[in-house]
Amino acid sequence: MSAFSSAAAAKRLEVPGVSASSGLFQSPAQRTLLLCLLLTVVVLVAYNPAIHNGFINCDDDVYITNNPQVRAGLTWATVKWAFTTYYQANWHPLTWLSHALDCELFGLKPAGHHYVSVLLHAANAVVLFLFLQSATGFRWRGLMVAALFALHPINVESVAWAAERKNVLSMLFFLLALWAYVWYTRKPALLRYAVVFFLFALGLLSKPQVIAFPFLLWLLDYWPLGRIGIPVATRPAAQDEKGPEWWKEKVVWEKVPLLLLSAASAVVTMKAQKAGLAVRSLSQYGLLLRLETAVISYARYMGKAIWPAKLAAMYPHPHKLYPILQVGAAVVLLALVTAWVLRAREQRCLVVGWFWFLGSLVPMIGLVQAGGQAMADRYAYIPFLGLFPMSIWLVGDWAKAHQISIRWIAVPAVSCLLVLGTLTYRQVGYWHDSESLWLRTLALTRDNNIAHDELGSFLLGQGRAEEAAAHYRAALAIRPDDVHASIDLGPYEQRRGNLSAAIELYWTVANHGLSAGARSVAYHNLGVVYRQMGQSIKAKQCFETALQLEPEQPMTITELGLIAHENGDLPEAVRQYSRALAVQPTDAGYLLLAQALRQEGRLDEANATSERVARFSANLAEAQKTAAALLSGK
Repeated sequence: MSAFSSAAAAKRLEVPGVSASSGLFQSPAQRTLLLCLLLTVVVLVAYNPAIHNGFINCDDDVYITNNPQVRAGLTWATVKWAFTTYYQANWHPLTWLSHALDCELFGLKPAGHHYVSVLLHAANAVVLFLFLQSATGFRWRGLMVAALFALHPINVESVAWAAERKNVLSMLFFLLALWAYVWYTRKPALLRYAVVFFLFALGLLSKPQVIAFPFLLWLLDYWPLGRIGIPVATRPAAQDEKGPEWWKEKVVWEKVPLLLLSAASAVVTMKAQKAGLAVRSLSQYGLLLRLETAVISYARYMGKAIWPAKLAAMYPHPHKLYPILQVGAAVVLLALVTAWVLRAREQRCLVVGWFWFLGSLVPMIGLVQAGGQAMADRYAYIPFLGLFPMSIWLVGDWAKAHQISIRWIAVPAVSCLLVLGTLTYRQVGYWHDSESLWLRTLALTRDNNIAHDELGSFLLGQGRAEEAAAHYRAALAIRPDDVHASIDLGPYEQRRGNLSAAIELYWTVANHGLSAGARSVAYHNLGVVYRQMGQSIKAKQCFETALQLEPEQPMTITELGLIAHENGDLPEAVRQYSRALAVQPTDAGYLLLAQALRQEGRLDEANATSERVARFSANLAEAQKTAAALLSGK
């Protein structure tokens, strides 16, 4: 295949064997519009079950349903928060504003949130088609690539998961920036370049997954734009008015502002990830394990592109090295494909598609590990834009070489899309609710403690404590240091009177918890258990450690007051009770303070405090029960 110059694009908009006057519409623009509408319709049909889905308990809660800033809708306070927060270890202000707009329009009705994501995915498919048609001049090949993108079930996670709005939103700006870049290369001008820069910036403000954009532009310069790597004589005259050396420099230097934007995004992203304690240390996942996981994940992504089976919401990261044969097979596969595309250099689409796939996955492949996943379906959203054109152009060139009519190719192509659309329709249904999603994930994966954790959390929230406990125990059997399972299973064991088991679980969190907040909760709970067991010295040490990690926690301060109260140190009890009330006034807290004051002989103050509670308490009897329970240690 020769290099495709953008100057010749218009000559390839029609396919041999299809009349220019055939079809529903007569002009090329009308036929393009019809195909865009067709793409939109197939996306809406395939993803229709999404409107019946609810929110799930993984990220949807912290992103939307339990996020007061987002739930407030589009306010100036929300805008300020969106651009200044590292909440959930991310900095993606446009995504936060997108969620806030959904809440403004639909409240917390999940159908509206889901349908906006479906519409964005449909828009992405349309823009991808328009970009490919403009860049390559091939309408039907571009349409088939866009249809694969629209209907491939691996993209369901990006669309059906409300919290992954960042994926579909950033992709829209990414594709618009690619399309604008083609427009810029036809007639380079500062205004056109500014449009590319602005759209890329919007993509980064939605999700930093588009960070590889400047590097991918060099691949587009190679094919299909033909700006580099072809003889000077074959370039359009406008491209080498100042000589070939000037042109080579231009292709390099024009990417510098975009590279600086990528670098700035990378710095901010790493700060956000570290602030949220999302980046895993080498002690958790060693360098060799990360390299092995990356190689095997590349191979697994290729497999899922061809055969999209066993798509799960979580593929757990292993904690020990892979079998050597598995790693070797993955390395050989990647090496063979790389050698093949380099040898077939005249087929430039293969080189571009393959290195697009490899390069755009680098930020998500796990060399810098964030989270507990080995790979994720959502990470394929951009990289598969390299694999899809490879397959379509191979088939198209083979059909052209053998003079096979497009009509013969259309039958298997449409059949393939129907199968993919059916699989996508079914896959969307698995995202209906948390229980169905995590049960499906557990059925498809092994040793998945994270899926057990998430299912346990959902069941616990439904009041199904026994079922939740079973999943937490399953998670701990897989990972004895599982913090999530330990922090939730501990109170369950404590309520059952199994205090030794609760202590063991709380110490797991205290020793392995990533955040100061989680460790503070663990130490607080340890203090409560030790106090129940009559070990006041240990209890006091745990409460003090909890306050060092998270100062000004009123319940922890109150517990220190209770220990002093039990030990007869009434001045210290009064001091701690007063300190807790200064942080968070409660009726039970005032009753405890009144009792300590009365026992200390400060009757006037005690009576005044008691009268205050009696006058303003909404439920005095309940407050008295709470105070009595706290004093008894129950």
